[in-house]
Amino acid sequence: MTTLTVLGSSGGTPTRTNPASGYLLETAGMSFWIDAGTGTFMELARHIDPGTLDGVVLSHLHIDHCADLFGLYGYLAFGPSGEIPMPVLAPPGAETQFATFARSTEGHLHAVFDFTEVDAGSTVKIEDVAIRFGEAVHPVPALVTRFEMPDGILVYSGDTGPGSDLPQLAESGGTLLCEATIAGERDERSYPYHLTAFEAGRIAADAGVRTLVVTHLASGLDPDRALSEAATTYAGEIILATPGVEITIGENS
Repeated sequence: MTTLTVLGSSGGTPTRTNPASGYLLETAGMSFWIDAGTGTFMELARHIDPGTLDGVVLSHLHIDHCADLFGLYGYLAFGPSGEIPMPVLAPPGAETQFATFARSTEGHLHAVFDFTEVDAGSTVKIEDVAIRFGEAVHPVPALVTRFEMPDGILVYSGDTGPGSDLPQLAESGGTLLCEATIAGERDERSYPYHLTAFEAGRIAADAGVRTLVVTHLASGLDPDRALSEAATTYAGEIILATPGVEITIGENS
């Protein structure tokens, strides 16, 4: 059985009760940390030993999606445990950016993490899990991601505005984990680098997914409103991503 556990889902910044973006994907004895937003490392450690991860997948390098990679770095480099180097799949430039911040351009970071640069069109196979990447629309290099497991499919939007590869990657997907940062319908004043809940629902409906998981709500956005707006454009199962929520990605998903 494949499961997705929400570690955090707050859009832009962690809150007192909700870390920023981060998710744990567990399938067939393997585990992946999808995005490492602020506050998610400690939530990850509540569910598994972080040293047993099979890899980390980062959608982009904004702080609310990657900063807690340094928590894993310390855990692996200085104890208590973990096999190194650990695979990290990330957009171009990630290795240099992390190494510069850690002042580890020729040090521990390269021994701890095995960075693989991925971009739109890349596919990486880790045992029975195929990970495909598409282009996101965001101010920094960013990716949408499709995880294909033997018993199901998960598609993750990361952060993106309209016009990304998300609709194509979501086709025939089982579970769509999609940001819904913006309240209300889009107009000329809407920020172009995030989606509305209406748009998340339309993408889910057009792609024929089984379950839509709404995430990355902006601070102050009423979750009930986001769910209601998504439901006007998508008639299937809708789940709100909150810390600790576990979604089964099962057979025929």
